[in-house]
Amino acid sequence: MSEQITFLNKKENQEILEKLKEQFGIQKIPGILTKRNEDRLFLVTGDITENQIKELEKITFIERVGFYFAKREHNKEGKEEIRLSIEGSQILSDQITKNIFELENSEQMEQWMSGQELLIKTGKREFLVMKYKGNFLGTGKASENKISNFIPKNRRLKLRTTIK
Repeated sequence: MSEQITFLNKKENQEILEKLKEQFGIQKIPGILTKRNEDRLFLVTGDITENQIKELEKITFIERVGFYFAKREHNKEGKEEIRLSIEGSQILSDQITKNIFELENSEQMEQWMSGQELLIKTGKREFLVMKYKGNFLGTGKASENKISNFIPKNRRLKLRTTIK
């Protein structure tokens, strides 16, 4: 039998919120957090309740509910961090106040959205929320000389090529 959807308990929710507050200044998670394994988090918004979802699971297999929100990751020191997905960064955009990296131009934005690393020294070694002209574009991991990209291959922008 497949693993059931797990709803985060109050303590787990509080731990995630504390990490989001520390990393990005986020004050509130606008929905119910679920997980299917230990690291991928999904956010359920709307009118459906935890009990209604559990009742549905008795009838049929539910692969997941909500949308991919974030992933728990451990840094080199073993400290847990939260990496927001594109949708996670967008739904929380009005709350994000820390660790924002503003892309300077459309070339940088296209490079980012095509899945490339940005060879930029930020002076940080943590997750940064990428932003371009008021739009949040997911999260990258800053290291000494670059910002690593986590945009899935199937979501990447296909770069235009010019025909000569």
